[in-house]
Amino acid sequence: MDGDRLENSITPTSNVGSARVHAHPYGRVAVLGTGSWGTALAMVAATAGREVRLWGRRQQLSDAVEATRINAEYLPDVPLHDSIFVTSELSKALEGAQAVLIATPSRTLRELCGSIRPHLPKGIPLALCCKGIERGTGFLLSHLVSEELPGHPVGALSGPTFARETALGHPTAATIAFPFTYEDRLDPAKSPAARLAVSMSSAAFRPYVSDDPVGVEIGGAVKNVIAIACGMMTGAGFAENTRAALITRGIDEMKFLAEALGGRRETVTGLSGAGDLTLTCSSMTSRNMSLGVQLGKGIPRNKCFDGRDVVVEGEVNAVSVVDLARRIRVRMPICEAVHAILYEQADLATAFSDLWARPIESEPRTLDIELAHPTTLRET
Repeated sequence: MDGDRLENSITPTSNVGSARVHAHPYGRVAVLGTGSWGTALAMVAATAGREVRLWGRRQQLSDAVEATRINAEYLPDVPLHDSIFVTSELSKALEGAQAVLIATPSRTLRELCGSIRPHLPKGIPLALCCKGIERGTGFLLSHLVSEELPGHPVGALSGPTFARETALGHPTAATIAFPFTYEDRLDPAKSPAARLAVSMSSAAFRPYVSDDPVGVEIGGAVKNVIAIACGMMTGAGFAENTRAALITRGIDEMKFLAEALGGRRETVTGLSGAGDLTLTCSSMTSRNMSLGVQLGKGIPRNKCFDGRDVVVEGEVNAVSVVDLARRIRVRMPICEAVHAILYEQADLATAFSDLWARPIESEPRTLDIELAHPTTLRET
């Protein structure tokens, strides 16, 4: 396939021979957030041929990145693409934008929505590239944004994507998910998911199109908590068996929460669920994994990362995910254990010992068996 056709075509998912259809990419894309992930996404869009405006909250950082063409604070070894304009003014970042990628911390998202509302071009799609569930409300981030910015299609971009590798052009795949309207199903190439997918596609970055943003968002939020659990057990001296068990059962927790909220189990087994979870739980590049390892070694939280104030999304997600699961009565024992250690002063060794000593369950759960664990019986 030649380059033009690779950049401007999608193949609808079908079990029979569907004709390839063409989707038109967005011309100008705004990326909000000059952290490592926002900068990487700007590089992806620019490499794919888009005109990119990258916005950062801190004027000093934005000015420095624009002047030097290097984000020295977050991606110091990645020269910025020529077509990226960096600014700290939302009006300039959003002027003429045809799509927006939001890569700011999830805890600041509602505030950001209020700030961008006056500058946002009418009806353009908004793709969430941050991960989490709003604390207190239990809202998925897409629900939060739809509430604050009605009249815009809201979706999510997620997958096994470390920022530096993505920015450097290592082969990377991700999922882009938006709800599909009736019109989108009649003509998928005109859907926001399809158009954004071709807008971001290049020889190195391969997006997949999804109509299940709920499943994609749940995978992105829960995987951070499971990664902390894997890190804790690694830091405590355990190895591959333990991590494999946590990853596999963590996917199970993702599936049940996604399904309870209207998402699909199939989505959780894809890039944005199992893929992202496997990556995050397998490398110290992940801040969630790294935090867990340090806590597992007994390092106090305020001493982790050499005392630096490092944002770890899984810490926030541990609260919001567990609160939501309790509210809708979905069992998530691994997430509960992490929550107990982080926020209930639970002893790490005891919490994970209790996790392994829970009643023996069936796999799959449809078998519906629950047996008292022998360890528990001996203790009584």
